[in-house]
Parts: sequence; C-alpha cells; structure tokens
Amino acid sequence: MNFLSEFRRCVDAVASAAPSDVAEILGLSDDEVVEVMQGAAALSRVGDRVGAMAAGVAATRSRQADGHGGLAQSRGHRNTVALVQELSGGSRGEAARQVRLGQSLMEGADPVDPAAEEAAPAAPPWHAPLGDALSRGGLSAAQMDAILRGLGTPPESGEEVWRIAAEQLLLEASHRTVEDLRLAAQGVRDELDPEGAEQRFLARFERRMFRMWTDEDGVHHAKMVFDDEGGAAVRSVIDAAMRPRRGGPRFVDSAERERAKRLVDDPRTNEQLAYDVLLDVLRAGAVADAEKVFGTRQPGVRVVIVKDAPVGHTEDGGHPLPAPAVEQAICTTGFCEVTVDPAGNPLDVGREQRLFTAKQRIALAVRDGGCAWPGCSMPASYCEAHHIDEWKAHGGRTDIGRGVLLCRFHHMNLHHRRHRITREGAGPFVLHPPDGPPVELRPKSPRRWMWSPPPRAA
Repeated sequence: MNFLSEFRRCVDAVASAAPSDVAEILGLSDDEVVEVMQGAAALSRVGDRVGAMAAGVAATRSRQADGHGGLAQSRGHRNTVALVQELSGGSRGEAARQVRLGQSLMEGADPVDPAAEEAAPAAPPWHAPLGDALSRGGLSAAQMDAILRGLGTPPESGEEVWRIAAEQLLLEASHRTVEDLRLAAQGVRDELDPEGAEQRFLARFERRMFRMWTDEDGVHHAKMVFDDEGGAAVRSVIDAAMRPRRGGPRFVDSAERERAKRLVDDPRTNEQLAYDVLLDVLRAGAVADAEKVFGTRQPGVRVVIVKDAPVGHTEDGGHPLPAPAVEQAICTTGFCEVTVDPAGNPLDVGREQRLFTAKQRIALAVRDGGCAWPGCSMPASYCEAHHIDEWKAHGGRTDIGRGVLLCRFHHMNLHHRRHRITREGAGPFVLHPPDGPPVELRPKSPRRWMWSPPPRAA
C-alpha cells in the first residue's frame, strides 16, 4: 500500500467514525472515544510520514545552488523550513524536524535516470532501518527524529555500528516515550563514542549563561541556559520541594505527611512555589536548613556509573555524563556500590523489614530507571517500590528481585484496578491487566545496554 492510498484510507476511516461536533462526542461511550482517538492518531502518523517525504523532496529542490529558481524560493521563502512552517501553520521547530526527517529519507533515494549508464547501487545510509520502519508505520516521525538526534552523526568508519544501534533502538521505540527514546539514543552514542561524549558535554557547558533585564513596566525577567550538571542540580532542588504536589511517594512518616498536606493545600501555583523555593535557597545559601526548605530528602544529583564504563548518567532523567564529570561527582559526594548479576538484576537482601531501604531503592533506580509502567516518564525519585508478592498475606519478600518501581498514580491504579505484576526467576517483570494481554515491563534505565551492550566502534 503506498503512502497516499494509506492516507486516504485513514481519512475515510476517521471521517466515517468521527463525530461532527463536540456535542456528538459527548454522547459516545468510553470505548468509542478511545476508538476515535486511535483513528485520529493513525491519521496523524500517516500525515507526518507523507509530510516528511514531501518536505525532503522540497529540500532537494530548494538548494542554495538553485537560487531563486528553487522550489521554496520561487514561492517567496528563504528555505524549505519557512515553506513548511507556512503550509503547516506550526512552529519553526516542528517544520525544521519535518525537513530533517525528509532529508534523511531522501539519502540514498535519488531517482535514477533510465538513460544513464548502469551504475552500482549506493550503499544504504546507516539510518535506513529507521526510514524503513517509518515507511511501514512501525515508527512515528517524532520517534525517528528522537533516535536520529540522540545518535547524532557517526564518526568515520562507524556507520555500521550506528546502523546496529539504530536497529536496537527500534526495538525500544514502542516501550519508551519520545523523551526516553532520545535519552537512550544519547546514552548509546556516548557508550560508543566516549571521547565525543566529553566534547559534547564541554560544548553544552560553554553555552551556560544567565541574563536579567527589566521591561518597560518595571517587571524583572531572566533567562538561563544550564549546563548538564547545573540543570540537574536545580531540577533536584525543585523536585525535592515540590514532590508532594507532583505525585511523590505516600509512604512517609507522620511529620512529613503533615508537611506534604500543607504544601498540597498551599494556594500558590506550582510555578510560584518553584520560584519561592529558588529564592529561599539563594537567601539561605550554604547554611540552609535542608529539612526546613526541602522536607525529608535533601536535594542532590545521584549519578549512576557502571564499573569500568566510559560514561555515567543521572539517576533521575538519565542524562549522560562523561568520565571527568563522574569523577568530579565521586570526589564531591562519594559513592554507594550496587552489585548486580550478569543480567543487570541487583542482588536480593531478604525479608528483614516491610519497606524497601534507601539503598535498595537506589538499586531499583539503577535497574528500572523510573516508573516501570508502560509509557510513564515519572523519574525514580518520585516512585514507590511495589512488592509484586503481597508482603503480609502471601509471605512476599522485601527483595529487590521481587520489587519494582511505580509512580504513585500507577501504584494506586495497579491495586485499585486489579492489575498484577509477576516475574519468573530473573526474567522480565510482566504486567497482567484485568482485561487484556500480558505486557512485558522493559527497564527505562539508559544503561540497560550495559547488560546487553551494543558493539563498539573499532
């Protein structure tokens, strides 16, 4: 089926099933609403694919060498991005993404002149598996762009390794959010190219800046560009203070529960609270009372390092850090060693107590990378440790191998809607919905590649 016929089929399907106005949608059942959303999403994905291909063709016909006779220029635009933005009515960033994808799809796909002498076919580009998956509908435009931007341009003689990495990331695409997929791709790139990882880290460090100005009404404004460590540190400060408002763990002591209730009931918006927290930190400086400002857990950036690996990453968010930044973190804050088996599973510690310990939670964060629920992007520090075997009634053990991280919402959803999570030995955790097929829960840690590492560049 070609693109246009598939596009027409999706349009016809949505047109026949979709209500004509909001009033009609209000009368649909839950299943019908979901069906309409699925149809609209399928139409959008096909439209993205067709649009990216057309943008790629337009880009090849709008090169600088074409001058004012280029496709975009002949229609009054400086370049293809401006043309796509006008036609789509979207942002410049979205238009640039569509052109990037189109240009990637066009690589190695130049039309052949039948009158020309027969020549040996050019080798497909390293990202050809991504383009094939996009064409088949197995990958969305946003997912392909996340992998392309995360992996970046391969070094000389590294295209074969990058192609294998792209194929591995394709297997992850249906189990990760676009943001997680991009971070996973960055993690793979840094594992394959550790020297480049440090150069990219330093380049982002050089872009750091802070600027303040006052507008004509006397309102003070600021703009800040963070380096990797600074951004993680500020996010940690805000997350530690805002956790109760953002679905943080419920299993806390009575004093912390009361503080959390006061924060939830606070009339300030989240943005106002974040601002006040940052001002409190600035005013308090180095002598801040951590418990007073932040609650139970003092903010800090945990860095996860696999022994002998060339790069590490932050526990929350999975942002990669090169070796020098990791060494600096160890010198500043020390380290806590977590031992894992060859499959990446942290070792068990028994049934000494009801709740998982702080060190066990670190081990779970290393393994799971955040909430294990499919499609959830909640970071590890916002998650609760779930016993897959009920601790009291069924003799469940507080072992890492029988626990999994879930955010507060999905933890409650699991218990209230009768989902179950099982695990056979050291195999994968499997979610069993009450009314659907089992779903394998894949770890979201950007370092899961360490347990099944991609090939390294020569």
